[in-house]
Amino acid sequence: MARLKRFARYKDLERPYTRISKYRKKSYIKANPNKVIVRYDMGDVNKKFPCTLNLLSKTGLQIRHNAIESARQSSNRLLENTLGRKGYYFKVKIYPFHILRENPLASGAGADRFSTGMKHSFGKPISSAARVKKGQTLFTISTDTQNLSVARKAMDRARHKMPCSCSIQLIENKK
Repeated sequence: MARLKRFARYKDLERPYTRISKYRKKSYIKANPNKVIVRYDMGDVNKKFPCTLNLLSKTGLQIRHNAIESARQSSNRLLENTLGRKGYYFKVKIYPFHILRENPLASGAGADRFSTGMKHSFGKPISSAARVKKGQTLFTISTDTQNLSVARKAMDRARHKMPCSCSIQLIENKK
């Protein structure tokens, strides 16, 4: 399996290139890569908790779907092991809609016979990413007041998995 390329290539939040062709079926991306994110809502969905922690992005960028899933797994594992399934509510607030494409260029001996160069450069889909704006909420954890330190530690784990700098915001819900 091929290695993932550095995400610095796809990090910038620019207007996504849209192919406009005189043939309608060539204007669309035919294949949609599989998304790795398994669940978006975890814990006790129906219960209202008094405290909520939000993870906010400090910059605008694109976040690849495997980074989102990695952050979700590490923080959810800590929450589930310490608080149980009924002691928290964890929600992933972003969805990887944007499809990342790459034009594979052949290199090595005889590459000129295999490569199309930039003639058909729309690219094949390789991954998907969520487009995040500055100040947007990435994850939300709701829990009781006594479990706030565990929730903050889980948010800190998720923050370290993100490719951007993030801040943690505490909101106290009124009943």
